[in-house]
Amino acid sequence: MIEIDNGSIDAQIIKILQKKYPVTLKDIEHQLSLSHDRILRVLNQLHVKGIVRLEPLPDKVYVRLLRHDFKFIGKKRQRKFIKRHRSHRPFKVKSDDDDVMYQ
Repeated sequence: MIEIDNGSIDAQIIKILQKKYPVTLKDIEHQLSLSHDRILRVLNQLHVKGIVRLEPLPDKVYVRLLRHDFKFIGKKRQRKFIKRHRSHRPFKVKSDDDDVMYQ
């Protein structure tokens, strides 16, 4: 399982690739509003890690997701905030003496 920081450019690109296929480099540029060089640099890093494959054609560059086992992790305090705690109240047992008729 590959751990990716939630909110990073890597995570945003991977989420785009999980939702839509085929995806070109131009599609990712438009959705993230980042420069061509910045996205290409991040995609090359992901290519070296073996996560994506870049398929250059004469007019377009297609990006293909090779792996699907990702774990998006956030900050430690964010995970703690999301976790919900339920209070453990004792369960009241209804007895026969507490009926309305006897009051």
